[in-house]
Amino acid sequence: MNGMRFAFLCREKPHPTGRKICIIGAGPAGLSATGYLVCHGHEVHVYDKLPEPGGLMLFGIPEFRIPIYRVREGYKELENVFEVKFYPNTKVSFGEETEEGDDFVTNVVKFDELVEKYDAILISTGTWNSVIPHIEGAELAGVFPALGYLFKIKSAKLGHLSWDNVPPVEGKRVMVIGAGHTAVDAAMESLLLGAEKVYMSYRRTIREAPAGAYEINLLKKRGVKWLELTVPVRIIGESGKVKAIELQKCRLSEPDESGRRKPVPVEGSNFQIDVDYVIFAVGQSPTPPKGANIAVDNKGRIIVDARHMTSIEGVFAAGDVVTGPSKVGRAVLDGLLAAESMHHWLMGVKE
Repeated sequence: MNGMRFAFLCREKPHPTGRKICIIGAGPAGLSATGYLVCHGHEVHVYDKLPEPGGLMLFGIPEFRIPIYRVREGYKELENVFEVKFYPNTKVSFGEETEEGDDFVTNVVKFDELVEKYDAILISTGTWNSVIPHIEGAELAGVFPALGYLFKIKSAKLGHLSWDNVPPVEGKRVMVIGAGHTAVDAAMESLLLGAEKVYMSYRRTIREAPAGAYEINLLKKRGVKWLELTVPVRIIGESGKVKAIELQKCRLSEPDESGRRKPVPVEGSNFQIDVDYVIFAVGQSPTPPKGANIAVDNKGRIIVDARHMTSIEGVFAAGDVVTGPSKVGRAVLDGLLAAESMHHWLMGVKE
């Protein structure tokens, strides 16, 4: 198998256009946009807060889905053949805000300085804010957002973090809340790290699970205990650490106008399970560079026009920071479409 080719439109560096472009975020959208733009002769500099390019393809998605070497070969081609300049460990910011995945930041660059320096900018910073429900005990040691949990595991596998920083789940009991791909990945990684027991709690049934029944059934075959129609009510602690979780059974309501059936808690159906870790995989929200005058919607997604341009002329956006959490393929396509618009804009406006 070969590496991922981000510059799949060309094999060698074309004649330069003299335009300089800045990409903020080296995930699937940022790297596919980079590949498109270098094949059209533009000089591209990529800024990312992680120690190497790849975004969640490298730092969030387990290796059984996307092999590490494929991503590495792909970005190394951009660097070696197309002379893309990568600025790792670098956060682009407007202020002092921090979010998940900032563990490796050693350098902060002001967004306004980049606007002055480059002919166009693409923001592809993804979704680094995990949602953790406000329930009793959510602050206990042993409660993690799934993204943060997977991030630590992958950072250790990539050699950027000591295994001492990874939650020691071997021989322990792990409860994963949620049923999307991130929940499945968190459950699977827990099994691979030697957890004694892994549970998955989901408020609907296997038929509604976003990851699909096939993925859930694979986990069940490996011994994961599937608890459908359950919601977490509180996390019980002892000496500041997780000791158990209290769940409540639900039933599904009649379908509403959209055809969706809501989980309705069943009175008096609460029960407890002894666990050592609780991992919440109930969603992530976009993390655009904060403090900019870039328009976002009520879910924090950057608002773009048909050209992928933001409310600031010459500043574009693509990937999950625009669409909300999606799959890698969708982010790659969004990055390509944004890059195409950037190319047309650069060559049309700046000639």
